[in-house]
Amino acid sequence: MDGKIKAWLYDNMGSRVDYDAPGHSSTAMAYSADGTRLFSCGTNKEGDSYLVEWNESEGAVKRTYHGLGKRSAGVVQFDTTKNKFLAAGDEFTVKFWDMDNVNLLTTFHAEGGLPASPCIRFNKEGILLAVSTSDNGVKILANADGIRLLRTVESRTFDASRVAPAAVKAPTISAFASGNAPVGTSIGERVTPVAAMDVMNNDGRSLVDVKPRIGDESMTKSRIWKLTEINEPSQCRSLRLPDNLTAMRVSRLIYTNSGLAILALASNAVHKLWKWQRNDRNLMGKATASVAPQLWQPSSGILMTNDISDTNPEDAVACFALSKNDSYVMSASGGKISLFNMMTFKTMTTFMPPPPAASFLAFHPQDNNIIAIGMEDSSIQIYNVRVDEVKTKLKGHQKRITGLAFSHTLNVLVSSGADSQLCIWSTDGWEKQTSKFLQIPPGRSASPLADTRVQFHLDQTLLLAVHETQIALYEAPKLECLKQWIPLETSGPITHATYSCDGQSIFVSFENGNIDVLSAPALRLRCRINPSAYLPPNPSLRVYPLVIAAHPSDPNQFALGLTDGGVQILEPLDSEGKWGTSPPVENGAGPSSTADATASEQPQR
Repeated sequence: MDGKIKAWLYDNMGSRVDYDAPGHSSTAMAYSADGTRLFSCGTNKEGDSYLVEWNESEGAVKRTYHGLGKRSAGVVQFDTTKNKFLAAGDEFTVKFWDMDNVNLLTTFHAEGGLPASPCIRFNKEGILLAVSTSDNGVKILANADGIRLLRTVESRTFDASRVAPAAVKAPTISAFASGNAPVGTSIGERVTPVAAMDVMNNDGRSLVDVKPRIGDESMTKSRIWKLTEINEPSQCRSLRLPDNLTAMRVSRLIYTNSGLAILALASNAVHKLWKWQRNDRNLMGKATASVAPQLWQPSSGILMTNDISDTNPEDAVACFALSKNDSYVMSASGGKISLFNMMTFKTMTTFMPPPPAASFLAFHPQDNNIIAIGMEDSSIQIYNVRVDEVKTKLKGHQKRITGLAFSHTLNVLVSSGADSQLCIWSTDGWEKQTSKFLQIPPGRSASPLADTRVQFHLDQTLLLAVHETQIALYEAPKLECLKQWIPLETSGPITHATYSCDGQSIFVSFENGNIDVLSAPALRLRCRINPSAYLPPNPSLRVYPLVIAAHPSDPNQFALGLTDGGVQILEPLDSEGKWGTSPPVENGAGPSSTADATASEQPQR
C-alpha cells in the first residue's frame, strides 16, 4: 500500500530487497507461468497506473508498458499467461500486451458492461479469461481453443459412476454467463471468438492437450462433497474410561493386539489397563464406546510401575512396547527398562540402568526376544532379552531417538529422532542404508526437541512420519517423500497421529484439541472432530490429546490419551458408519505437498 516492494528468503534475517514501486503506487505483482519473469501493476493516489517488468536481481524496472489510462479511483488488476502475454482491466475494457513489446497489442470491450477497473484472471491454459462485470457478474472470454473446450464441456454428459448414483445429464456451462445474458441460450451461442485472445492462440496447442479445471463435473462434485465437522457430543459416540487412580497426563497409549483391552502409561510411571468383559451388550468383549470397561488390577493389588531415575518422572521420556501375544509389556520412564507380565503385573526383569535412558522401544517382528531400544544419547541398541546382551549399537542421529518401526517385508528398521531425521537400517547386518531429514515447511519453526514418530502402513513399504509441523508419507527403503500434509497454523502443533487398522485413514490430534481424519494415502482432510464433541466444557482447564491409538480391528475407532490423565474412546455414529467421506480428486490433482485449508487442502509450492 505504501509503494514499497520487499522480498524475503526462507529465513528470519529480514527482507533482502526493499525498493519503490513506480510512482509509489499501491502495487500487485505476478510472475510469468514459468516463474522466470516478474511483473507489477499499480495505481497511485494521483490516478497514474504503471505496468512494468522487473530485473529481479537488481531491483530495477526492465521495461514499462504503455497504454494504461489515468483515473481518480480504483486499482488496475492484471494477469499473465503462457509466459508471453499480459492483460489488464482498465478504462472499462480489457487491454493486452505482448511481454516483449511495450506498446499495447489490442483492447476488448467484452460487449460492454465492465466496470472501470474490472478484475481479470486467465485459466491455467490461457484459453479462457474471466472478467468481472459492473452488475456483479462474471463474463468468460475465450479464444478459438477456449470456445471448442466450452462447447465440448457443454455437450458432454456425466460419467454417472464418478459423480452420483443417479444418472444425470450435465448442466450446460451457462452457469458461467454474465448477468444480462438472455435466458435459455448456451454459452456456445453467446460467446464470439475474441480477436485479442485469438492472437494468443499461436502456440499450436490442440484441444487434446487441455485439462480444464472448471468443467461442469468438477463443479458438481464440489457441491456434493462437504467436510464433515463434528461439534456436538450427539454427533459421535464417545466414552471416557473409568479411572479411580491418580490422574496424571497420559504419555503413551496402545490397544492390545486382540482388541480386548487398552493400556496407558501415565507421566508418574504407572500403567493402567482397561479390559472389556463379554456380555449381552458386547458378545465379543472387544473395546467399544458403547460399553464401559473395567480398570483391571490383579488380586494382589500391585501396579505396574516403572523404575524412576533421580530426575522428575514428569520430565522423563516415557516409552513402552507390547509383545505380539499381549503377554508382556516392555516399558521405561527415565529409569531402568522393565519387563512386566500383563496377567499378573509382576516385574519379570529390569535392565539397562541410565544413563543413557531409553526413549523408544520396539519388538523385532520375527523374534520377541530381540528389541530395538532408542536412547536419549541418539544411539539405538539392539538387545537380546534372553541372553541379556546388546548385539549391536547403531549410530546415525544427532539427538534422542523418538520413533522406531520394523518392516518385516523389507527387513529394515526405520528410526526417527528429535533431529527431524529418518534413518533406514538393514536388519540382516544392521548397516545404515539411507537417511533423510524431514522437509520443514517454509515459515514454520519446530521446537528443538520435537518428536518425530514413524509407522509402517499395512503394505510394509509406505512409511508414515509424524512431526508437530506435518504429516508425511515416504516410500521405503529409499525414503522418497511421496506426500506432505501441512495443517493451518491456527490448529497448533500436531501432538500425535496413527494409521487406522485398515490403513485407509490417518487420525491426527492437535494441541488445540481438534482431531482430523485424513484419507490415506491421498492425505486429504475428510472429517474434523472439535474438542466440544468429546470434552466437557471447562474453560479453567486446558485439556488436549497427547497420544492417539487406533483399534486393531475396527478401522473407525480410536482412543485418546489426554493431558488431564483421562483416556477417551471415539467412534462414529452407527447411522454414519465412518468418519466423513473423502473429497473428490480434482482434475490434474496429485501434488506432492498439501496444506489444510479447513475444508480441503491446497498445494504448497
